[in-house]
Amino acid sequence: MHKSIFRLTCIVLAVFLAPTVYGQNSDWTMTLAAVYTDDDGARNIDDSVAGAQLSIGRAITENTSFEALLGYSDINGFPGQQHLELGANLLVFIDRESTFAPYLLAGVGYLGTSIDNAGEENRATGTLGVGFIWTLGNSSVSIRAEHRARLAYEENNNLTDRITSIGLQFSFGAGTKDKSGFDSDQDGVIDHWDRCPATKLGVPVDDSGCAFDSDGDGVADNADACPNTAVGVPVDAVGCPRDSDHDGVADNQDKCRNTPAGAEVDSNGCERDDDADRVFNRVDQCPNSPAGVRVDINGCEIKDVIALSGVNFKTNSDRLLLGAAHVLSEAAATLKMHADLRVEVAGHTDSVGNAAANESLSVRRAITVRDFLIAAGVNAANVTAKGYGETRPVSDNASENGRTANRRVELIILNR
Repeated sequence: MHKSIFRLTCIVLAVFLAPTVYGQNSDWTMTLAAVYTDDDGARNIDDSVAGAQLSIGRAITENTSFEALLGYSDINGFPGQQHLELGANLLVFIDRESTFAPYLLAGVGYLGTSIDNAGEENRATGTLGVGFIWTLGNSSVSIRAEHRARLAYEENNNLTDRITSIGLQFSFGAGTKDKSGFDSDQDGVIDHWDRCPATKLGVPVDDSGCAFDSDGDGVADNADACPNTAVGVPVDAVGCPRDSDHDGVADNQDKCRNTPAGAEVDSNGCERDDDADRVFNRVDQCPNSPAGVRVDINGCEIKDVIALSGVNFKTNSDRLLLGAAHVLSEAAATLKMHADLRVEVAGHTDSVGNAAANESLSVRRAITVRDFLIAAGVNAANVTAKGYGETRPVSDNASENGRTANRRVELIILNR
């Protein structure tokens, strides 16, 4: 038996010590474990903790290791037996770097058995199993537990033993320098445990090697201009509450998030309207309107008649001239501010020409303006049109200036 074991030992060590895929950064491990044997019933020996095993392993990829195993057990029975096991196993990990790292195991080997007063037998073996490695803190020592089924082969007389082991695994070698203290960014957290391995020199870090973020906003304290941001508040690149419209009020408190640039705002982030006339200070041409009065879009009080200066028509026509659309759009905006306001569009002419023709022309012009206002969104029920012809002059028809003043369209407020 001893010659066969020696030969197999040489083969396993030759394979084990050969260069591996993982290269020079490989991890090496040594495991010492106590062994509990649940034997095949045909052996007639006791199930017991009656042995130990030594394993030496080497990582060959990020997720696999190769391992050589030497085990010895002295088990009572009828008769008693001594088992000497030599094996070569492959371990496959899901995540070797995890604190708790489960793995699968498969291997082959050789089992030499000495039976009290009955000689020796040698068998080839195959093994399958599962286990885990539980790393203890930042050290290179781990708890390792494993359970495997071992088939001891002999033609027409195979035996299957179930082996459970628990012990300590020690990591060493070039690939474990991180675990033993290598700290690339010199932040006090060794590389193996450092989740932020490129921290700038001098930056305070937490236990995982990442820069402190006291308020949990995603911006490290050393770059956080607002280190006490409330939980859940969106922040900008320097860790301050985000202010999308740059009005000085953070988004989480801003009730008007699209304020124009440069506008004066209140504590809620909305444009100021000091006289409460619904026209912002920025565009209010009458900033001290009395409380409760109706105002136009410029913030000025609406009188009984709204003049539409700039609304002109082609000669003897109801077609609007250039510039009229802007004036009428502002008028429509004012009417929409006051949904209850009812107006009459009044058309007027000068006294040149036939009076009946002038009246008809004034009606058509009033209707043109009314239709424009309705198309701009004014409630049609609140707008009527009427032509007064030449009957209501505001100036002397004897002069050109006077006649120009009389050719007008205006809005008459029907309710105050």
